[in-house]
Amino acid sequence: MQASKAPGLVTPGPERRLAREAVAFTRAQSRTYNRSLTSLGDAFADIYTSVLAFGCAAAMAVSFVFALRDGIEGNDPGRSGLVTGSPLQLPAAVLWFLMTYAALAGILTVARRLGPVAVTGAQGAWWLPLPVDRGPMVLPTFRRRIMWVGLGSAVGYLPFSLLTGLDLSVGAHAAAAATFGAAALTVLGAAAILQLGPQGARTGRRAGAAVIALVLALLALLPRVAGTGWPPGMPGLGAVALAVAVAAAVVVLTVALRRAGTVGSTELIRGGAVSGHAGASVFFLDANELLRSLAGEPRPAAAGRAAELYRRPTRGPLAGLVRADIAAFLRLQPGFTAPGLWLAACLALMISDAGLPAPMQLAFVAVAGCAVASGMGTVARRTALLPELDALLPLSPAQVRASRMLMPAAALALWMTVLTGTLVLLGAGGPLLVLMGALAGLGMGAGTVRGATRPAADWTLPPVDTPMGPVPRTQLASLLRGLDATILCLLPTGLALYLGQAFPALLAAQAVVSGAAVLLVLLSGPARPGAGR
Repeated sequence: MQASKAPGLVTPGPERRLAREAVAFTRAQSRTYNRSLTSLGDAFADIYTSVLAFGCAAAMAVSFVFALRDGIEGNDPGRSGLVTGSPLQLPAAVLWFLMTYAALAGILTVARRLGPVAVTGAQGAWWLPLPVDRGPMVLPTFRRRIMWVGLGSAVGYLPFSLLTGLDLSVGAHAAAAATFGAAALTVLGAAAILQLGPQGARTGRRAGAAVIALVLALLALLPRVAGTGWPPGMPGLGAVALAVAVAAAVVVLTVALRRAGTVGSTELIRGGAVSGHAGASVFFLDANELLRSLAGEPRPAAAGRAAELYRRPTRGPLAGLVRADIAAFLRLQPGFTAPGLWLAACLALMISDAGLPAPMQLAFVAVAGCAVASGMGTVARRTALLPELDALLPLSPAQVRASRMLMPAAALALWMTVLTGTLVLLGAGGPLLVLMGALAGLGMGAGTVRGATRPAADWTLPPVDTPMGPVPRTQLASLLRGLDATILCLLPTGLALYLGQAFPALLAAQAVVSGAAVLLVLLSGPARPGAGR
């Protein structure tokens, strides 16, 4: 048989049939092997446990959504939030649009990182060297991802639609959810198309980013229009919005499916490695490994500034370690786009006239704080992989942890200062709230290092039976390590926001809690597997 000129090009004929036969053979053998390792009783127990866990989670989610819906419906938009009498007010429709836009942008970012079109390591080793069409090799996995992303996006948008469209009918909510699912599929197809070519020059990247931002803005408008919630009085636009979203998804996915076989080998293997790493992290409930799998590459401009800092002379081992940690933070830490977006989301939620209750706003601030704090632990997570290197330094463990904590604490203190300072300008709390925010940021930095060095769960211990299935004994403690310190450091500041005034007693409590979090990290011993039992 004559080999194709370029592997991956769509070539009809015997080569495509050969690729399909190779894929069918390997998948049949894999299914046969897996079935030989699983008995009928084990399969029934797994299905029963999964269905029971899904039912419990769905029941709790539905009850929570309807309780929150009743709370929003009975609130006064001008007096129910943390910021009352603010000189700035954001319309609720704009807030919902921004949240939809952020969700679509998040789908695009994660899909671009994971690679919608990808192969596993074994598939890359066996299939990619073959001089045949790659389409039959990569299309089954890509089609499954299309199905799950579309279904999951539509189902996940339903609670959001129920909370933001209190006066809409059941059909309107279903139309809005279907429209968002189609928009998510459009974004997924666009991420697959982006895998086809190189990044290009900086000017090209900026132009492409502008086009993508505009397209995402247009897609974010469609679910709201499809639900006939905006603009009012024009129900005919709902069907048009749904049709436009479906048409866009069909066009983009058609192009992506036709050209899926032309994605380069390097991109296919990279996407498969990242997807496998992320999937295993989710399966084992390891947040640190999940963040490591989704971490981006070092930024060239930041790496240059870090190199200039690192080349300067220093005195003493502690000063050298601090200099190295600062350089590593500037080089490896992602940009401040994500913390800025979380900050803008917190402020937008507080000044909107959507009538959201104060506890919900505080919960969102806590979630945003935990997300930003987890994102600041890139250096600590990487150094935690080889703790033996820190043991070689002529420094005490407390000094090493203090050096790791320096940059995350400074960045989080700045983030909290900007958040609380803006809230003070809007009329929430007094001037002491800014100082409380800075102290809370220092404690959150300690929580970042504590979470980045959390021990792995001890899977040798028998699990604990719960209504939602068996749960490892040490997994919960491992997941909460780091988050506990972050949430505790946010409690005094959150209480001051809820009361509307930062009292001196709350400031003292904030100083004590943040200081205790810092001392806990500095004086704690090395994390060991199974330490949370």
